[in-house]
Amino acid sequence: MTDAAGAAGGGDGGDPGAPYRGPGAVVLGRLHPLTPVLRGWRFVVAALAVLVPQNADLLGGGQRGLLRLGTGVAVLLLVGGVAGVLAWRFTRYGIDGGDLRVDSGVLFRRSRRVRLDRLQAVDVVQPLLARLLGMAELRLEVAGGSSTEAPLAYLSLDDAHRLRNELLARAAGIEEDAPEAPERLLHEVPGGRLLASSLLTTPVVVGVVLVPVALGVAAVVEGVGSLLFLAPALLSIAQPLLQQFLANFGFTLAESPDGLRLRRGLLEKRAQTVPPGRIQAVRVVEPWLWRRFTDWVRLDVDIAGYGAGQQASSAQLLPVAPRHEVLALLERVLPGASLPAVRLEGVPRRAAWLAPLTRRVLGAGYDDRYFVARRGLLERETDVMPHERAQSVRVTQGPLQRRLGLASLTLDTTPGPVTVRAEHRDAREAVALALHEAELARRARAAAPPERWMAAHPAAPVVPPALPDPPGDGPGAGPSGAGQPRAPYPPPA
Repeated sequence: MTDAAGAAGGGDGGDPGAPYRGPGAVVLGRLHPLTPVLRGWRFVVAALAVLVPQNADLLGGGQRGLLRLGTGVAVLLLVGGVAGVLAWRFTRYGIDGGDLRVDSGVLFRRSRRVRLDRLQAVDVVQPLLARLLGMAELRLEVAGGSSTEAPLAYLSLDDAHRLRNELLARAAGIEEDAPEAPERLLHEVPGGRLLASSLLTTPVVVGVVLVPVALGVAAVVEGVGSLLFLAPALLSIAQPLLQQFLANFGFTLAESPDGLRLRRGLLEKRAQTVPPGRIQAVRVVEPWLWRRFTDWVRLDVDIAGYGAGQQASSAQLLPVAPRHEVLALLERVLPGASLPAVRLEGVPRRAAWLAPLTRRVLGAGYDDRYFVARRGLLERETDVMPHERAQSVRVTQGPLQRRLGLASLTLDTTPGPVTVRAEHRDAREAVALALHEAELARRARAAAPPERWMAAHPAAPVVPPALPDPPGDGPGAGPSGAGQPRAPYPPPA
């Protein structure tokens, strides 16, 4: 993405609803006319929440006081409305070559461009009010972005889906007017299972134990006020669980040629599309209570482009499912990845000085396509990363590790919930493993498919098991014909 302040100025008169032909004969469209309402109500509510309490004496000042307060509110609404309409009027978007172009700004004009071949994910998000009005926000994530790039808020729901399909088609390297790719449902999480999985967590169990104890204390001291100290603790337990339940309610996962499609949300509905090859690393999470009473696991992922604040809501590829279904899904999103087939080597006995409870759980291993690391006692985590996704390899030693001849190996990738780390290895083994992993990553990147996945590879891209020497072409270079538009999407397998 590039910013070019002032690059899109001028030529903004005429019918506000008419398409705009910007510099370079690019046709730019407008956001939905109700955008100022949806974007401005939060500002108005926040301003009222500040101003009304500060002028509470006017409420008791009779008719004159109410008139002054009403005038102030009317001026506030007028100023906010004018600012929102101007922002809407000067915001336009369109496809410019291989980029999505978004022009905005009233006093300072800005023209932003998002490279479609770097597109990592496209989200169609509908907050509650937007759902009621049949509108949606389109969010684009690109590699290297620290936050959502050029969000388009708001479009009609049909326009949001149409633009999403066109962006994904262009990113895939096929005809931009291709119809929406067909999909096949892979997973659907029932509401009962989602609720049960939320309750079978360590914080809830702690709360269940804590409440009776607190009630007993209150009975002894004969004071309900003694329970007030529990409120923050109970709220801190309930809030994240409620957020997770609302965010993942109605979760479905479907597969299509343009990627994985995730839909979820009770109040805010989110439709997320992750194109093929955009998943950087995967974590299989097995909480102790789930292992003890069920066979459920969770699948988290790192996706390039999602900022740190967005990962919590977007990082779960499958919030809860039986273990065999999750492992089958793992093999679909990372072709050839099979956890049982990768032999994990344990750590030396002297690692028990640093990890007395988890030493027997720690393990790491690899095959010709993936690196795997395992850790955790109460919440067991198994991380899987394709070799080509490792951006750097680190060997670190703390003072106690140096004393014991141990070291930890870390494979770095994009920011996210998955940190692939092999802890407390023998120091010489960790160094040798790092050198070997760096060579595997270099060879895997040389054989990686192009960014426009359907332009050169008719089937799902797979890194060859036998890694050849680098051919000399960088990642993204494909055979003759790469980058040329192809036929529309084939049906899902």
